[in-house]
Amino acid sequence: MARPLPFLNGLRAFEAASRRGSFTAAAAELHVTQAAVSQQVQLLEERLGFALFRRRANRLELTDQGRAFQPGLTEAFDAIAKLVEEAAATRPGSVLTVGVAPAFAMRWLIPRLTRFNRGHPGVEIRIATGGAMSPLRDDWTCTVRRGAGEWLGYIAEELFPTTLVPVCAPALGGALRHPCDLQKTTLIVVSHLREQWVWWCEAVGLTAPIQPVGEVVFESSAMAMQAALDGVGVAIAQVPYVSDALAAGQLITPFPITGRKYESWYLAYRPIRQKDPALLVFRDWLHSEAQLHRSAYEGWA
Repeated sequence: MARPLPFLNGLRAFEAASRRGSFTAAAAELHVTQAAVSQQVQLLEERLGFALFRRRANRLELTDQGRAFQPGLTEAFDAIAKLVEEAAATRPGSVLTVGVAPAFAMRWLIPRLTRFNRGHPGVEIRIATGGAMSPLRDDWTCTVRRGAGEWLGYIAEELFPTTLVPVCAPALGGALRHPCDLQKTTLIVVSHLREQWVWWCEAVGLTAPIQPVGEVVFESSAMAMQAALDGVGVAIAQVPYVSDALAAGQLITPFPITGRKYESWYLAYRPIRQKDPALLVFRDWLHSEAQLHRSAYEGWA
């Protein structure tokens, strides 16, 4: 069934003029003449059968019908522009946008991108912020995120399990021999991930909550990991966030407990993108890096 729409040039001219407040400003935005905008609005009014503007000296004034018409029309054009942007983002090409949590990007992905860039200089990687709780966006080529791997409408490929381990600077590790010793130190907590400490304590058999001498709370994992590196206290960490620091000796795991599996990290993307050349090379590279990570921390899950 055909939609009874007035002509689109008139709608665009009216929407721009009503938003900008003048035919002249609308003409500048639309790259046409002021006379063309005025004529298109007049033709629209004739076809609608009612006036949209009262023409005053040096200004335009919306009629009641114009005020009722303008907000919905602006929303409609904004929605069309967004659809065009999202459709363009699905086009295969050499630019690849990865939605990823800031801490994972900073501590694991970005330090390894030099190897990808060296092997694939023709692919441009763009990092977009998107944590585990953020909605998946269609203008991303793919996302790397933690979870159960169940995102409706997405192909999810497991990269590696993540484990939770307490970590601290080497100088703090000497006084920690048993998980109960955590009561003698300062705990580093991420405000929205407080349950990770509870989960780990239960996993290692601590039946009573830890009552540390102090607690420092941060709003992000990235800040918490930096605090651990700076010797502020003991943090509960996902292994990918601290794997490089552990390998370099900047952090240690103070107890003879290797870790406990928490969730897994996945590469996820829409089926429509699975033949995207840039995604294909990134996917292969990411799985090879994930294999190196799994090999280095085999037995930690």
